[in-house]
Amino acid sequence: MDFLRRWPEQTTRTPLPTAASSTDLNLPAPESLARGDFDIVIRRLADDLAFGSDTSRLLGSGLEYASSRPYIPGDSVRLLNWRLTARTGRAYVREYEALKRTSVYIFIDTSASMAVRSVARSKHDLAIWIASALGLVAQRRMSPVALVGAGERTVALVASLSRNDLWQSLEPLRAHDFTEGTELAARIRQIAARATRASLFVVLSDLHDPDAVSAIRHAAQKHDVAVMHLLDPSETKPVRAGFFRGREAETGRSFLGTSRTQFGNPDETRAELLRSGADYLRLETDQAFLAPLRHYLGARGLLARGRG
Repeated sequence: MDFLRRWPEQTTRTPLPTAASSTDLNLPAPESLARGDFDIVIRRLADDLAFGSDTSRLLGSGLEYASSRPYIPGDSVRLLNWRLTARTGRAYVREYEALKRTSVYIFIDTSASMAVRSVARSKHDLAIWIASALGLVAQRRMSPVALVGAGERTVALVASLSRNDLWQSLEPLRAHDFTEGTELAARIRQIAARATRASLFVVLSDLHDPDAVSAIRHAAQKHDVAVMHLLDPSETKPVRAGFFRGREAETGRSFLGTSRTQFGNPDETRAELLRSGADYLRLETDQAFLAPLRHYLGARGLLARGRG
């Protein structure tokens, strides 16, 4: 489908993927798209991610169905109770119990290490696309969402059902910054302390913050925590080089490396996070992410069909 033909007023120099079925490896960098085209890609990703699923903890209803009442002008069409409306000949909308609402906090690591890349897509790009799609689908299913920047940028920390709030939170995070430090652990602890009800925490990070695992362990005592460990191929595969000098993106620490140098151990990180009660998914920037992400969510019941 030619989306730009449907929205002729929106133009960009960066071409969009030509079809919803095209691989997500073809996605451009989020910051390279005009606002309108960025929104189009997000909606397409959300549709693809939620295809064949209904409500549940993450991509499901954050409210419990209570009853139906007559339609009032201004009510969202999404809330219409179509069966009752057809049976009575009068429009009714569903009402939900706000006390059953589950907030979703998506932590997006925007620190310097997330921008470093050895392939076309950076960890920062991947985090933005995943956070955008998850946030939109969760809001569609009536779960309040907060996109929490886990770098040094200031963003709103309150979960909301407003689509405008979602876009406003995304906009300052789209561009990467090679000088930004990490605040991942601090943000997780901050939200864990503020959230009075059990919530869902989704962490999108390369986990370079040395205190991140400890903060996740603490949060998992009360909240559901899903960690999506984002990695560049250079962090998981041998670097094809002899000796080389490198510099850690966030601390500035210099080091001498070789083709045998290992940058962390994802398997150890996974084991530690699973022991803490968090869910774990490893995603690499040179691989497609929608299929493994959908499988991960479905296998853990996060995409299971629910009520309403």
